[in-house]
Amino acid sequence: MTDNITPKQFRESEGVEDWRVLGDGANAYFQTGSFAGGARLVQAISTLPGVDELQPEVDLRNDGVTVRMLTIAEDYAGMRQPHLELARKISAAARKLGLSADPSKVQSLLVIPGATDRAKVMPFWRAALGYEPRRDSPAEDLVDPRSRGTPFWFEQMKEPRNDGGGAIHIAVWVPFEQAEARIAAALAAGGRLVRDTFAPSWWTLADPAGNEVDIATTKGRD
Repeated sequence: MTDNITPKQFRESEGVEDWRVLGDGANAYFQTGSFAGGARLVQAISTLPGVDELQPEVDLRNDGVTVRMLTIAEDYAGMRQPHLELARKISAAARKLGLSADPSKVQSLLVIPGATDRAKVMPFWRAALGYEPRRDSPAEDLVDPRSRGTPFWFEQMKEPRNDGGGAIHIAVWVPFEQAEARIAAALAAGGRLVRDTFAPSWWTLADPAGNEVDIATTKGRD
């Protein structure tokens, strides 16, 4: 038996209202109001059962703490059943400190270079970035070995651009309930809708110069 769970299963579980599943796993943002307040939450998280095994990524800033949880193995990248229990315990630790979560503040980024021959371009980016292949998808993804930088996913293009140039766009992962507002804001700021064929998983927008961004969610990916 496996303890892997889908984004939908995570979302629909009890006690994880503080959390949103994005492209890099389960995310939560806790407002702390100060660096010291955030440090107290980080200390509390460090003592929770399961932390050493699941190794959540914790980002401490002056105004809050972001926690991300994801398992990446040779044959799997996603959520596991133990992430549910740890998410509940982290939320409980935050409440005990008088801290609240703000799910609207979580997002993650993905850079997407396109190429007709991924294997040919990936070594260049690996060298330039100091990244390494992701364990479950080494032929497609490069990641920061210290989990600090934005990951790169290399899209297989069927044919090159007409001008012979490369093609890079980004994906912005947001909670599903934030997607409509994010799209509307981008359109109001001068953008245009390129395609919504894959909505609600992602909408592709472009700026006035033609640079593209996907507003992405985990909705519809199960």
